[in-house]
Amino acid sequence: MSKKKRPAFILVYLALLAALAATIVFSAGTGSANIGFIDSLRILLSKIPLANRLVDISSLPDTYSTIIFSIRLPRIIASVLCGTGLSICGVVFQGMFRNPMADPYVLGISSGAVLGAALAFVTGTQATLFNLGLVPLYAFIGAIAATTAVYLIAQKGGRLVTNTLILSGIAIGFLCSSFISLIIIASREQAHRIIFWTLGSMTGSSWQTVIIMLPFILIGSIILILNSKNLNILSTGDETAVSLGINASLLKKILLVVASMITAISVCFCGTIGFVGLIVPHAVRFLTGPDHKRLMPVSALAGAIFLLLCDTAARTLFSPTELPIGIITSLLGVPFFITLLIRNKRRALA
Repeated sequence: MSKKKRPAFILVYLALLAALAATIVFSAGTGSANIGFIDSLRILLSKIPLANRLVDISSLPDTYSTIIFSIRLPRIIASVLCGTGLSICGVVFQGMFRNPMADPYVLGISSGAVLGAALAFVTGTQATLFNLGLVPLYAFIGAIAATTAVYLIAQKGGRLVTNTLILSGIAIGFLCSSFISLIIIASREQAHRIIFWTLGSMTGSSWQTVIIMLPFILIGSIILILNSKNLNILSTGDETAVSLGINASLLKKILLVVASMITAISVCFCGTIGFVGLIVPHAVRFLTGPDHKRLMPVSALAGAIFLLLCDTAARTLFSPTELPIGIITSLLGVPFFITLLIRNKRRALA
């Protein structure tokens, strides 16, 4: 990035950080108990050292603080973490596979994670890890298995055939969905919990959820962002990467494992949330260009804002009835996906 452009992108980062902070305050004050933007800002500031000396919330009901800190804030942070992780994963998959339509949902990785979680439910092995069972481990194994299957199917002669990548992901996704349906039929007592994963929701988010999600998504995202320069080279082709001294095969494996881990953690706590990794990176590219050193951090912030707004809409549009967040992201993502297909078709025919 040139020195002339660097200050402009610093302003972009600062603007997105400010937008994220404003969205957090807005979401914290919005709901069946409408607290309001100013009051929610005062309550949030009251817990921040130094800033708490500037605000007085003694005139506000104690229930407001309870609602924000015990119910809404864990859900908000979980949405931010999930949006951040899925957006970065979308950038990585699109760059690594050199396909603009690749994302964890389209590639079947989310379906693999849901299948793993479903198996954890029906086998009764969910009572030993973090007091949340082995669901995260099973979801991770399912995500890795789905990723590996898609990767192997799309390979030919040691090279990745990008034209078959999306079709492979769709096929694996349908296969996982078929097994999930069989599990639901065979284990009706777990059907409700499994259906929750297939629709996606932040309803069950708690501080315990946040504590478990935070290190995995934070560390995983940092690893992926630190590899942004290598991803720039990898996106030009394996031959170029090898000629520049990069072990393309090892790098792809590392990126796949880390991105699958982030996807699995997101799915096992928030369910299947599709198209975040597709919509956000494409929207951000209009602002940053294809350079992953800029694209990845900006996508992380934009993804956090996007999913938090979707979750706020999911719990308020038809209040007191709550929509699964996966429905909202799919309603936005499917038309976007179709538009990309049409655009790619026109380019191929041109």
